[in-house]
Amino acid sequence: MLTLRKSQDRGYADHGWLKSFHSFSFGAYYDPQFMGWGNLRVINEDRVAAGMGFGKHSHRNMEIISYVLSGELAHEDSMGNMKGIPPGDIQRMSAGSGVTHSEFNHAKDQSTHFLQIWIEPNVTEIPPSYEQKSISPADQQGKLCLIASPDGGSNAVKIHADAKMYSGLFNDAQSQQFDLDPKRKAYVHLVRGSLDINGIKLSGGDALFIEGETKLIISNGKDAEVLVFDLYQ
Repeated sequence: MLTLRKSQDRGYADHGWLKSFHSFSFGAYYDPQFMGWGNLRVINEDRVAAGMGFGKHSHRNMEIISYVLSGELAHEDSMGNMKGIPPGDIQRMSAGSGVTHSEFNHAKDQSTHFLQIWIEPNVTEIPPSYEQKSISPADQQGKLCLIASPDGGSNAVKIHADAKMYSGLFNDAQSQQFDLDPKRKAYVHLVRGSLDINGIKLSGGDALFIEGETKLIISNGKDAEVLVFDLYQ
């Protein structure tokens, strides 16, 4: 079964310096039908105004992924990490037993556009940790590229969760058949562009909730960037 959710049906918050679409219940946005999918708990599409950001705040027992689309995100945390996250990098922070961090857009003339993704871990109270890797566009062109997994293989970041995350870039005649385990859940988030998944047309911000399926057929991309999640049932 594949269930389409359109971009405009997501939650939305406008804080002035931060404009955010929420795929699942978050902050003041609450919908009991959208509390997460499998162990995927949060996908927030955030736009942070120039010179603004999230001050120091704490997390515990959550796998947190930042996926920057444009601009740059400056990260600082209680583990001593001070990093810039540009487009093309994936950053993973395992909050574990507790971590404090901040995220800022220090640019004076451009906003930062990024996805904040939370996945529930399968182990708790572990020491917090940080990882950041660059993703080659060539590895994503016309195919899904593994970018986060439990073992961190194939240049993916390692997440302490029963989940995998893939990214892909599709345009024109590029297509792929991607096998799924029908005993698990999957989730598709189209970051931008347009794309067909199993004959269903998606536009930027749209999502598919997937269960009981054996494959995805990805086709008809127009400047499409897509994320696919393999998730615990």
